[in-house]
Amino acid sequence: MYINKNYSFLMTLNWSKKPMIYGFFYSLLISIIFYTFEIGLGLPWQPIGVIGIAVAFYLGFKNNSSYDRTWEARKIWGGIVNNSRSIGAQISSFVKGDDSDHIKKELIYRHIAWMTALRYQLRLSRTWEHKEERIQNRYSENVCESYTASLNSELSNYISQSEIKELEGKSNLATQILKTQSVRLQELRDNETYEDFRHMELQNLITNLYEEQGKAERIKNFPFPRQYASTALWLTFVFCALVPLGLVDIFNYTLGWVFWLSPIMSALIIWIFFLMEKIGDYSENPFEGTYNDVPITSIARGIEIDMREMINDTDIPKPTEAENGFLM
Repeated sequence: MYINKNYSFLMTLNWSKKPMIYGFFYSLLISIIFYTFEIGLGLPWQPIGVIGIAVAFYLGFKNNSSYDRTWEARKIWGGIVNNSRSIGAQISSFVKGDDSDHIKKELIYRHIAWMTALRYQLRLSRTWEHKEERIQNRYSENVCESYTASLNSELSNYISQSEIKELEGKSNLATQILKTQSVRLQELRDNETYEDFRHMELQNLITNLYEEQGKAERIKNFPFPRQYASTALWLTFVFCALVPLGLVDIFNYTLGWVFWLSPIMSALIIWIFFLMEKIGDYSENPFEGTYNDVPITSIARGIEIDMREMINDTDIPKPTEAENGFLM
C-alpha cells in the first residue's frame, strides 16, 4: 500500500506508459497514411464519442466493484485487529494460577501463529492474479511470503515443533491452528482455569476469527467475475482503436502543423482510458502481493506488538516501516 500523500505524475506515467506509447505510434501511423496517401480513414467523431461514454460508464462500474473488494478486505483485517485485541485482553485477565504466565504466552503466541499462517495463505498466487507484478524479493510465484525462511520456520517462533508436525499434510493451516487453540481453551476450562462464562467469551472470539478468515478467503479464492473484467478490457481496446480514426477526421480541417497534434491527443485519450482500466484491474485482488495491496504484513505486526505487550513479553519487534513510500 502506498502511504505518501500522492503518487507522483512520473510514477503514475511509468506504471501505465505502455498503452500511451503504443497508442501514439498507432495514431501516428494512421495520421501518416491519411496525410501521405489521402486515404479516407477518418470516421465521424459522434458515434465514437457515444462508444467512449459507454466505455467510461462501464469502467466506472468495474472500478467501483474493484474498490469494494479492496475496502472489504481492509475491513476484514480491521475486524481481525479488533478481535485479536479482545482475545489478548481476555486471555490476560481470565487466565489465573501458578502457571498463568506460561499459559498466557502459549495462547498469545498461537494466535500470532494463526495470523502468520493466514497471511501466508492469502499471498499464495492464483491464476487470475498479477504474478509478474509481485514485489521483488518479497513474494514469489508459488511460495507466499518467502523472505529468507519457509512458513514452518516462521511458525516455529510461536508454536512447538510437535504442533508444526501435526500440521503436515493439512490443506488449511490457519484453520487447524485455530482448532488447536479452541481445543486448548477447552482443556483449560476442564482444568478450571476459568469458569464457563469466560470460556464462552473466548470461544465466541474464536468463532469471530473463523468468520473473518472465511471472508478473506472468499475474496482471495473468488476472482472478480471474468466476464466483467474481460468486457471492460476489450471495450477499452475497441474504443481506443477508433479514437485516432475520429481525431484524424477532426484535425483534417486544421492548417499546417496543427494536424500533427492528432497522434498526441489520441495517445492522451488512449492513456486515460487504459489507466482507468488498469486501476480497476489492479484493485480486484487485494492480497496478491503487489504494491497496492492491503498491508496485511504491517497489520499483523501491529497486532503482534499489541498482544505481546499485554503479557509484558520481551524482544517485541518494531512496527513494519514503509519502503520508498510502500507499506507491506
